[in-house]
Amino acid sequence: MPDKIAESALDQLFRDARTYNTWTDDPVGEDALRAIWDLTKMGPTSANCSPARIVFVASPEAKEKLKPCLMDGNVDKTMSAPVTAIIGQDMEFYEKLPELFPHTDARSWFVGNDDLIAQTAFRNSTLQGAYLMMAARSLGFDCGPMSGFDVAKVDAAFFAGTKVTANFLCNIGTGTTEDLFPRSPRMSFDDACSVL
Repeated sequence: MPDKIAESALDQLFRDARTYNTWTDDPVGEDALRAIWDLTKMGPTSANCSPARIVFVASPEAKEKLKPCLMDGNVDKTMSAPVTAIIGQDMEFYEKLPELFPHTDARSWFVGNDDLIAQTAFRNSTLQGAYLMMAARSLGFDCGPMSGFDVAKVDAAFFAGTKVTANFLCNIGTGTTEDLFPRSPRMSFDDACSVL
């Protein structure tokens, strides 16, 4: 069994990590984004289906494309973030299964089954978005995940001509304590869990 990771790492990933709304000017370069993805892709998905498709919005031009897609309350925090990850879901993820899950004909499980495709794409791209956040935090970055955007507009601006649709957004950079809300309560084990 692997050793437990250090308490300081648990603090960085969970206990001290926050959802940031303001950012320093410290850049998040392409090498860092590649490193984040190289960790993200290792997280498990069902049948290794890996439906997440990520667009890292970093350039001023790309930010201007994203801006009209955002709810008013998310504009400033997103425009000031060094990078915004659009976590999308490929609704034809199953076409990659012969390569990603070659043990059996997993592609046939999905072809023509729109409900299963939708459930699997959403569930697993959401998981991969969470892995992306943990990967970013583990590499020393802060995150600001959010909904609060027009999916149809994001799809038109960033995924036109594809079978990818947006799931959620996540700002990435070095956060500041300005406009940082007090940590909200969390549910206790007894309130949220049961052991049968």
